[in-house]
Amino acid sequence: MHVNFKAEWKKRADLVEEGLLRELKKVPAYDETLEKAMEYSLMAGGKRLRPVLLMAAADAVGKDGAAFLTTGCAIEMIHTYSLIHDDLPAMDNDDYRRGKPTNHKVFGDGIAVLAGDALLTLAFEVILRQEGAAPETLVTVVSEMSRAAGPYGMVGGQVLDLEGEGRRLDLAALRKIHMGKTGALFCAAIRSGAILAGAKEEELAALTLYAERFGLAFQITDDILDVTGDEAAIGKPVGSDVRNEKATYVTLTSLEEAKKLAEDAVEEAVAALDIFGERAAFLRDLALFLLGRKK
Repeated sequence: MHVNFKAEWKKRADLVEEGLLRELKKVPAYDETLEKAMEYSLMAGGKRLRPVLLMAAADAVGKDGAAFLTTGCAIEMIHTYSLIHDDLPAMDNDDYRRGKPTNHKVFGDGIAVLAGDALLTLAFEVILRQEGAAPETLVTVVSEMSRAAGPYGMVGGQVLDLEGEGRRLDLAALRKIHMGKTGALFCAAIRSGAILAGAKEEELAALTLYAERFGLAFQITDDILDVTGDEAAIGKPVGSDVRNEKATYVTLTSLEEAKKLAEDAVEEAVAALDIFGERAAFLRDLALFLLGRKK
């Protein structure tokens, strides 16, 4: 792993922090409480992984990924909306997120739902604010994001997840859930960065494979952390998967087998980047980082 990997991640994450607040404040919300609820969750910290991945994919293709920060902010808005809704009593019923009370615990269920709706909707306006991209390219990115966030991706995966609670699933069914719920947005982030940077067909295919394996590894390590993680480091209670009777890679296999599945997925993700050489060094390090993540 390159010595400057975490420094580069922090540098890009700091750009995202600044960009998110700037994009959120460009046009005041219709209601002050709504705007406070949106900002509360959007600016609650986090790894900013999806926008960082988007920019890193553009870097791998040979462009300066920071030029596409605006679109990165949009995907973080989509991700934040999903977290707000995921924490609701009707879903995972979590009280804490990133070490703070969840949105519905502060603003109530109704405002939390609407804050999530508002962030999702705003995200597509923000994509269209992206400078330095042709209109037809932005239309393609909007298509990528909407498919990933909607019934063919994240929302569809969330429904399968809800329907799977308390039921015995096999690994194939579990993988289908997480390809939608978690993997689709990772794919959209990486593919969108590549598309904005003008990736060739071969490059886009390689980055898509990386994204799929990265998303799988991320979900498996997330399941592992729900068993072995430190609540203070994670910023939310551990054990929610067991409490909600959810199938995970750990419960369907074992802790050791889940770790092996994560290692295999990371190995495949790294191999997919061979055609990019050193331009993909950050993406390689990011995949390897998953195996030792603490939060």
